[in-house]
Amino acid sequence: MKSFAEMREMAVARKGEEFLAAHMPTAPAVPLRDQTDDRVLATFARGVFQAGFSWKVIDAKWPGFETAFHGFDVGRNAFMSDEDLDNDLRNTDIVRHAGKILSVRDNAIFLSDLAREHGSAAGHLGNWPREDAVGLFALLKKRGARLGGMTGPYALRALGYDNFILSKSVVAALNLAGVIDGAATSKKAQTAAQEAFNAWAEESGESHAVISRVLAYAVPD
Repeated sequence: MKSFAEMREMAVARKGEEFLAAHMPTAPAVPLRDQTDDRVLATFARGVFQAGFSWKVIDAKWPGFETAFHGFDVGRNAFMSDEDLDNDLRNTDIVRHAGKILSVRDNAIFLSDLAREHGSAAGHLGNWPREDAVGLFALLKKRGARLGGMTGPYALRALGYDNFILSKSVVAALNLAGVIDGAATSKKAQTAAQEAFNAWAEESGESHAVISRVLAYAVPD
């Protein structure tokens, strides 16, 4: 396996030090563990509605989503009624997709369960060790709604969790580094990716998010 220093050298050769410095992710103002559960639900919902849709449209309509889903209050949305669903399906201020609307209810139930089990859903997710991010991805896929694939990891990153993203570029870099051979969809490949990020973090002292971004820039776009 190539060292992180070698991967970073490739990224610098392609993009330059100044570019890398300007495009690295930064730590959030409020850590995920200290956020409120309604903001977690809102971020999950944004990720679900953005999947396969224009992000610009979702961004423009987002105030309407906040209103339609009652500020993403977890308790209120966990008890979404048939009448609520019908109203949302007529609401032109949001994207009227029944499955995605119902995912707000299902993810509210998921977060309610986590809060009941651990005191705070945001606290539980935020305190999950980054050394087992793939375990957290699996939890979101298993117990959440429409949070598998890239949606869950991107939502966690948006919330400030220090995770890598297995984007097309990062997967290509992992292949180049000798970490995996092919796709990163299997449990074996994802475990290998996790172990590589853990080793690179120990080598460099960098966050997993920064390492992920560097790897993405180390290979052709």
